[in-house]
Amino acid sequence: MLSHKQTERLLAVSRYYYQDNLSQIEIAKKMNLSRPTVAKSLQLARDTGIVTVQINDPFTDGAKLQQALKEKYHLKDVVIAQQVNHDEAGIRDHLGAVAADYLDTIVTTGMTIGLNWGHTMLAVAQHLHASQAQDVQLVQLKGSLTNSAETNYSAEITQQFNHAFHTQARLLPLPLVFDDAQVKAAALHDPFIQRVVQTGYQADIALFTVGTTRNDALLFRSGYLTADQITTLQRDAVGDILSHYITASGEIADPQLDQRTVALPLSHLGTQKYAVLIAGGEPKLRAIHAALLGKYANVLIVDQAVAKQLLKL
Repeated sequence: MLSHKQTERLLAVSRYYYQDNLSQIEIAKKMNLSRPTVAKSLQLARDTGIVTVQINDPFTDGAKLQQALKEKYHLKDVVIAQQVNHDEAGIRDHLGAVAADYLDTIVTTGMTIGLNWGHTMLAVAQHLHASQAQDVQLVQLKGSLTNSAETNYSAEITQQFNHAFHTQARLLPLPLVFDDAQVKAAALHDPFIQRVVQTGYQADIALFTVGTTRNDALLFRSGYLTADQITTLQRDAVGDILSHYITASGEIADPQLDQRTVALPLSHLGTQKYAVLIAGGEPKLRAIHAALLGKYANVLIVDQAVAKQLLKL
């Protein structure tokens, strides 16, 4: 019978090998073991049932998973990115590639695409292909981090979308959060701003993700929120959509903060022909579930692991 220490070592070796795709030599260096010890550990993990091998036919199981998610959340389309590991950056990259391929299938001449910013959208932008569609419009769906040292990759994302779709995006040159709701309302009355906002309302495609309420969340690091506000959001919210913080059931978590936030209202999200939620990784599971409960998306692009967990919620 294996000791607790032996079991922990087998688990660690197995995760590095099967989930993170490290070679036996890389694992040996990482764990300060010999390569033969790593090989024996992998075999022992198989022999003791710690690791089991299951072959999933993507033409049956994948299709069933997609259909189950469509039915559960009343979605028009579900795309599941292949799971290579549980590294958040790796998951984002695969989601970005899948989302870029999906855009090729839905963007047609004369469409308007609404854009979000952040790490996930950057991954999409980096995988875009030159589109054959003509007269495509791009528009930002929310304000920017104007008073923060943090980068939201907005410039890089816009540049790459402009290049792929042979156009110039309409920017929303306002801060993401105003100190006062009345000041925000006054800014939105500007004729130029109104035209940009109206274009966002009329978008055929909305591309967006969800954020978390972890301490390292971009908006928490931006300086827009006080420590007390962050604590309250971490208690009441599961994440954000276009910087609108939502509860576990998909409702606005802080109405007063929401009135000061410059972004397409959630009441207008989900009405687009394609409201595409692109998100994955276990830390975003609850926020993805809440966004789907709120019916803010009609298309979901997600990784395999989260797709399976969503069905269990």
